[in-house]
Amino acid sequence: MSTVQPDLTMAPYQVAEDTFVIPWVLQAPPVGLFPMNSLVIRGKEPVLVDTGSPADREGWLKSVSSVVDLDDVRWIFLSHDDRDHSGNLVAALDACPNATLLTNWFSVGRMAEEWATPLDRCRFVNDGDVLDIGDRRIVAIRPPVFDNPTTRALFDERTGVFWSVDTFASNMAEPFSDAADHSGDAFREGQLLGSRLVAAWHPWLDEAKFCAHVQKVQDLPITVVAGCHTTAIRGSLIEEAFSLLRQLPVIEPWPEFTQQDLEGWMDAMASG
Repeated sequence: MSTVQPDLTMAPYQVAEDTFVIPWVLQAPPVGLFPMNSLVIRGKEPVLVDTGSPADREGWLKSVSSVVDLDDVRWIFLSHDDRDHSGNLVAALDACPNATLLTNWFSVGRMAEEWATPLDRCRFVNDGDVLDIGDRRIVAIRPPVFDNPTTRALFDERTGVFWSVDTFASNMAEPFSDAADHSGDAFREGQLLGSRLVAAWHPWLDEAKFCAHVQKVQDLPITVVAGCHTTAIRGSLIEEAFSLLRQLPVIEPWPEFTQQDLEGWMDAMASG
């Protein structure tokens, strides 16, 4: 395992009209890199979708403010309270004084161990709720794969952007923004890795019920998938990604790394 620190810097990139991914890249040896993204939807009432990791707070705020005036932000949609999604929430609320937090009761309770969410700035949004934000409607949806019970994805009815949260998580060999840039079988292998990492409960799934929910989400008029841990997925790769999800109830769990693996990596680092 190399100790050399590569340049993983990525600028915000556009995935649809008025819609920008705010990227951050995390090294995840030995499987490569994982995206750690959030999203900005501009328009009449701009939305921040998730608030990034506290490890990248300064960079995240700088990237967000490069695509939207923070005073103009009207909504902060928090998909769930995991730190890579909620890590800069307090900073975002401070920086965006006119924003209302779109969250849910359980998330507020789970975050109370670290901070008191200002309830007077909250609006609860549950699975299936629709919010009119002036020039578009956004829909909160339970995604097919998640590792936190508070999770809600977001669908933008105007652009067809589906914020999949942790669904479609995938590693990558180097920083890039489009899933089509995966080489060979890397897209398929990455999807199967990420799904099994996020949904460690997949061996206990009822195949018929799970696949019915996958189909319900896939039936949305999705034009592009963006998510916290994936590059943008477009075109025929959307169909392939959903097809790979349907394998979850019947494939073997991902074999976890062991203490022996860790010791081997440490030895390699010491000798390198």
